[in-house]
Amino acid sequence: MSYQHYRLEELARLVQGELVGQADLCLQGLASLELAEPQHIAFVNADKYVEQAKVSKAGALIVTPELQQQLDTHQNFIVVANPYLAFAILTHVFERKHTQTGIESTAQIHPSAIISESAYIGHYVVVGENCVVGDKTIIQSHSKIDDFVEIGKECFIDSHVTITGEAKIADRVRIHANTVIGSEGFGFAPYQGKWHRIAQLGSVQIGNDVRIGSNCSIDRGALDDTILEHGVIIDNLVQIAHNVKVGANTAIAAKCGIAGSTIIGKNCILAGACGVSGHLSIADNVTLTGMSMVTKSISEPGTYSSGTGALPNAQWKRAVIRFRQLADVPLTQLQKRLDHMQTQIESLESTLKLRK
Repeated sequence: MSYQHYRLEELARLVQGELVGQADLCLQGLASLELAEPQHIAFVNADKYVEQAKVSKAGALIVTPELQQQLDTHQNFIVVANPYLAFAILTHVFERKHTQTGIESTAQIHPSAIISESAYIGHYVVVGENCVVGDKTIIQSHSKIDDFVEIGKECFIDSHVTITGEAKIADRVRIHANTVIGSEGFGFAPYQGKWHRIAQLGSVQIGNDVRIGSNCSIDRGALDDTILEHGVIIDNLVQIAHNVKVGANTAIAAKCGIAGSTIIGKNCILAGACGVSGHLSIADNVTLTGMSMVTKSISEPGTYSSGTGALPNAQWKRAVIRFRQLADVPLTQLQKRLDHMQTQIESLESTLKLRK
């Protein structure tokens, strides 16, 4: 296996950092503080990692000016304001790039499709009628790009992805394995004890720099389009139903489900396994903690939670009993008890005042 080497001064220039130490030190990869070897560069992001950094074998460290002063066991540094951001930038430097272009012989491309000469179409890919695939886009093996789908520039479509429903995908979008974009939304009209299918006539629009993980499903709209705005990032195993709109730079973690016609604002965070009911609106800059269930609109930014945190099993069982007991007591009865307690408190306070 061959490795690409970079001199420390080159890496410092790429992250606009200050070089301290040996400018021509050759480095061939990133590593954690614990597993780094002399040919690696690692990053230190907080005071709590200083002791670990002191004993690290890393050839160079990415640090803040304050952290550098604490690391007298090392001589080679890239000094920046945000080490984690610098690390993120350098991951792209050391990432193994796909450089192949062209169309593999086993791919099936409709004659009307427009494929950029700089794109790559992998083995057994099917590209349908009137599709467009932009410059430097990579489509890996066994994917299906259905009729009238448009894919922009520098996208990455992993293996076994299906894109259908006349979806429109902008530039630098990454869609990972086994995900389906533009599948039929879950729309049915109940009548006389039966469910009558509603044909889904909308599409899916995905903005620039969107990332969608593996095994996700993004449904096409019933009439209006399902929309993911620029910079949205989605983890694995996420369901987004028809007519949902997700605002720019919102992050959705694994196993979330968003029901139809919900609007989620910009810069939101949905932690793992959140559920959002349909036809709701969530404001910009809202964070939902893990396993939250949203059943009504949220109009103010902030952090919201629901559900119960983990407890020791015996304590949880006692809590469940209390929940059941509480549910069995009518609300009016609870109110009367509280009113009676309030009256007793006020009576005691009056008696104490008279005694003084």
